[in-house]
Amino acid sequence: MNKLYKTLIYDMQVSLSVLETTEMVQKAIDIHGLSDSAGELLGGMLTAATYMAGCLKNEKGAVSLTVKSGDGSATVSVSGSQDGHIRGYIDGGENGLKGGTLTVIKEDGLYRPFVGACELKCNDVSENLMQYYHRSEQIPTAVAIGVKVLNGKCLAAGGVVMQLLPGTSEENSDRAENAMQAFVNAADTVEKSGAEGIMREYFADEVKEGCVYLTFPEYKCNCSRKKIEGVILPLGRDELIKIADENGAVSVHCHYCNTDYNFTKDEIVKLFEK
Repeated sequence: MNKLYKTLIYDMQVSLSVLETTEMVQKAIDIHGLSDSAGELLGGMLTAATYMAGCLKNEKGAVSLTVKSGDGSATVSVSGSQDGHIRGYIDGGENGLKGGTLTVIKEDGLYRPFVGACELKCNDVSENLMQYYHRSEQIPTAVAIGVKVLNGKCLAAGGVVMQLLPGTSEENSDRAENAMQAFVNAADTVEKSGAEGIMREYFADEVKEGCVYLTFPEYKCNCSRKKIEGVILPLGRDELIKIADENGAVSVHCHYCNTDYNFTKDEIVKLFEK
């Protein structure tokens, strides 16, 4: 089961998140038929989106992360909502990212979206996410995300993220930095202990009773035939019928869940009779 633990530690000055996303990554691999390398890359981004979605405050909040490699050979797009529904897809990426950019869009459901971006320095999701927080949000953030995939099976995915709150003492900053050293090989630690085990083995003495927030995120696309109807209707009846005549149907593909929605000419006509 996917899990996200959130709490405050070290005199309530450091935000701690512990993630286990193994089942989520496996579902993504199965849906998209990914190779091991592509599964690990997308899995890392899905885990990052899970963390960021878990930080959203408004129930209508959403976040999306898009990576485009410097040479145009790979694109990774993931998104998540405050309810823990995470989804994503990858195009290319068999040979890594080879530079490029990470773009993050956060929507709180009330005001204009926040857009941040940073240049990628490496293929490691943890390093790139830390750089994003440093450059775009100016929040000291330590990230240890790991994914291990072998022969199409996700053995482990998840990690640990710590953020320093405003006013964090130097002592507690050092404590957080030292604690993160235990998660250099995050996938191995998740595989061995799981998120619950990490909380128990590494942070039991730091967490105050009743101060842990646990959620169960999942890989779930928010598309539906009804939503796709709303997407195509603005094209107008005549244009949609023309497309259906030329192609046999109006087809819309959802990259996130790898689903095709097809509308025949008769179905198009009925949509405009409602």
